[in-house]
Amino acid sequence: MLTAEQNDRLTQVGPGTPMGELMRRYWIPIRPYAQLLDEKVMAVRILGEDLVLFRAKNGNLGLVGQICPHRNAQLKYGFPGEDGIRCCYHGWMFDGTGQCIDTPMEVPGGAFKDNIKITGYPVQELGGLVWAYMGPEPTPLLPPWSLLVFPNALRQIGIAELDCNWLQCHENTGDPTHSAYLHGHYFKFLLEQEGKLDDRAADEETHTLYGRMKLERGIESLWVNPTKHGMEKGINYSKSLGADRDYKSRHSTVIFPFFTQTGGPTRPRQEFQIRVPIDDTHTYHINYGCYLAPPKVQVPEQEVIPWYNVPLYDDNGKPLLDFVLAQDAHAWISQGPITDRTKEHLGRTDIPIVFMRRQLEEQMAIVEDGGEPMNVFRDPNQMPDLIHGGIWDEKDSAVIGVRTGVSNFRTAYHKGYGIDDADRYGPAMPLVIEMMQKIEELQTAEGD
Repeated sequence: MLTAEQNDRLTQVGPGTPMGELMRRYWIPIRPYAQLLDEKVMAVRILGEDLVLFRAKNGNLGLVGQICPHRNAQLKYGFPGEDGIRCCYHGWMFDGTGQCIDTPMEVPGGAFKDNIKITGYPVQELGGLVWAYMGPEPTPLLPPWSLLVFPNALRQIGIAELDCNWLQCHENTGDPTHSAYLHGHYFKFLLEQEGKLDDRAADEETHTLYGRMKLERGIESLWVNPTKHGMEKGINYSKSLGADRDYKSRHSTVIFPFFTQTGGPTRPRQEFQIRVPIDDTHTYHINYGCYLAPPKVQVPEQEVIPWYNVPLYDDNGKPLLDFVLAQDAHAWISQGPITDRTKEHLGRTDIPIVFMRRQLEEQMAIVEDGGEPMNVFRDPNQMPDLIHGGIWDEKDSAVIGVRTGVSNFRTAYHKGYGIDDADRYGPAMPLVIEMMQKIEELQTAEGD
């Protein structure tokens, strides 16, 4: 349970707030680059700020304030200039730094434009995403997190805008036990209600809901540890309490401040879930799918990484609940715009969530004291070509060796199990299915 003040510190992201200032120390993904190829100018709201993202005629990207200072027209109605964005009203043009570089119909060659500047934030493209840095100078380096830069991989980017605070989404990753009911018992109930259980989940060895229902058996305790780039957590199981054996499980990696990585070095399908705060009550949720192929299975190079919207409601406005991410999203939204953590009753399964909140508070305090939080990179000589987010990824197999064969539903999209993930809506799915089929054929041929 938190106090109201503690809850505000963790959830409010506008300029000048403790969490807002922490978030502004990081490069933030704000849109798929492929979207900007079609929509050359678009309004974006990030960390409570209304901005305009654009791609100039020369290909340069810019992120600037939304209002033209001439007569206060909105630049979301602007259009690309050669090296900036032009206001639709009188054609004033601003470059990516927010500097006015042209004022048509004013005195030619004068210094008038040189004294006019609006907000401008640095932007870069990496891994098919446009990233923005909205914090103080000097600008840090954009880190090459593994899934963004792995070789011999397919990628696609799913987007959903959620009507709830970012932390409700992100705390999901500190909660490894929710799968037993949300993605297990509840999923089974939903498919039974629709008469689809036999069609969708006949194979109890492969379908995700059966494995997730077993997750609750024999829980002895939960564990959590800090890592170099965030945190790791999992469950300790005891045979004496009903588990098949005594063992320790490990769940998705957390990369500070708002990444979750699922998958692992032996799985073809990996994913970042990135919870970007739009403002205090809305979240720009990115599920970044990365599908790794072993060296003997070459995948085609993607000229542009495609993106898609993740639908959360059907055409009649009824919530979609028959895939894993949608179940998560509606659980988060159901907590309200900003959940009231003063009314919580936390139990033993919430130990990683408590740790996550403390880590966020610790890093906010570092910024408040004038220090630099974790995962801010500045020395180009120390920056590797690829950064693994967690301990479990720190092996060569994460880069070049992917386990062949079908081990669970996320290695079996070619057998129809892609329907259980948001990935099913992605334009790269035909290529992903072909890749997984080739991986299984390789396994068969090698007798592995």
